[in-house]
Amino acid sequence: MKVLKFGGTSVGSAASIRNVRNIVSGQEGTKLLVLSAMSGVTNKLVEISEKLRIGDLATCSKIILDLKTKHFDLVDELIAEDSVNNTVKSRLNFQFDELEQICRSNWNNQIEAKILTTGESLLTLIFSEYLKFEGIGNSLLDAKKFMQVNNLENPDTLHIGELLNDYLKSSEENDILITQGFVRIDAKGAVNTLKRGGSDYTATILGAAIRASEIQIWTDISGLHNNDPRFVENTHPVSQLSFEEAAELAYFGAKILHPQTISPVIGKNIPVYLKNTFTPDATGTCISAIAERKGLKAISAKDEITAIKIKSNRMLMAHGFLRKIFEIFDKYETAIDMITTSEIAISLTIDDCSNLELILKELESYGEISVDSNHSIICIVGEGVMEDRGTSRLFEILKDVPVRMISYGGSNNNISLLVDTRNKIEVLQKLNKKLFDDRLVSSV
Repeated sequence: MKVLKFGGTSVGSAASIRNVRNIVSGQEGTKLLVLSAMSGVTNKLVEISEKLRIGDLATCSKIILDLKTKHFDLVDELIAEDSVNNTVKSRLNFQFDELEQICRSNWNNQIEAKILTTGESLLTLIFSEYLKFEGIGNSLLDAKKFMQVNNLENPDTLHIGELLNDYLKSSEENDILITQGFVRIDAKGAVNTLKRGGSDYTATILGAAIRASEIQIWTDISGLHNNDPRFVENTHPVSQLSFEEAAELAYFGAKILHPQTISPVIGKNIPVYLKNTFTPDATGTCISAIAERKGLKAISAKDEITAIKIKSNRMLMAHGFLRKIFEIFDKYETAIDMITTSEIAISLTIDDCSNLELILKELESYGEISVDSNHSIICIVGEGVMEDRGTSRLFEILKDVPVRMISYGGSNNNISLLVDTRNKIEVLQKLNKKLFDDRLVSSV
């Protein structure tokens, strides 16, 4: 079985959905499709949640009506037969009525999760019925029956696989199975999410759970590029990445992948392909256990980073000082991205500031604290990049741009720089020239 994930603009219009139909129909074997909400829908659902939280029910109803119109228009474009069209709209109406009912409840995290996951339910229903209308048999699966993810960082794929297999025994056999991305059932048995962009994560969790032959993630970009094409000219897709390289790039800002996408398949030898829905014949990127070559592969950037420096004379020769510092971050479930130390100071970075004030209050008892926000981590990735002589050129930019921290040696596949976000684009462009453009010129 293959797992194919489609999301965003890949399912953003009737024309896009017809592309998806052609891609799915053109592949042999059993396929499990993971679909996101239509492009822009989750943003509207976030807005509904925010309006409900402040008690603006009138705006909630207006947005729901707009979403109903958007989905009904899609049905009209895809399904011309009146009886089928009306049946699908009736089923959609039931889901919109449920959403209206949810919005009569007092806002809490569980209510928010129910609101935010509505988009996937709407789209999978439409797509399943559209395929049937086109004579393509399929089974629509409710992800809430098997996506039991108690721990976001370490999903129990064996248990999920058992739940899915039990569910499939009671469903009609088809070569095409369709389910929702993003949604999960948490440790309390409540509806929850895999966080924004989490449909990619759904795909690899399910791929690992069923031991898929491969996983395909279809977007509007032809693979993972060697730099951010929004800020750097003449980037190109990287055709082959190892799991470790892709995991580093995803965690440190590569927008095409959810940060945890790769983790479920590392060690299971299930290749992940990144493909473009609109140019399906393009090579894209293959992520597997194989590193095509050693050396520099790509650069990515992660924004909204906060740097914290703890300066204390008590660090000098102090056993257990670092452990006590780390225990504070662990207490507030806040991950650390980068860390550097000296005899009297430790600098580290975080990307989640939800508990920053509480963390800083506890850190104050250990020394003098300084905080720098609005920073970005620039990540240079490649198998054995530490041994690549050409990579040393990255340090030539230090004379032009102030670098707050450098992580060098923590991983053989990653060198990271912390810079002020105002300098991010300049750094990405300079690194591209030093590490890619100049290397190409020198090799001619």
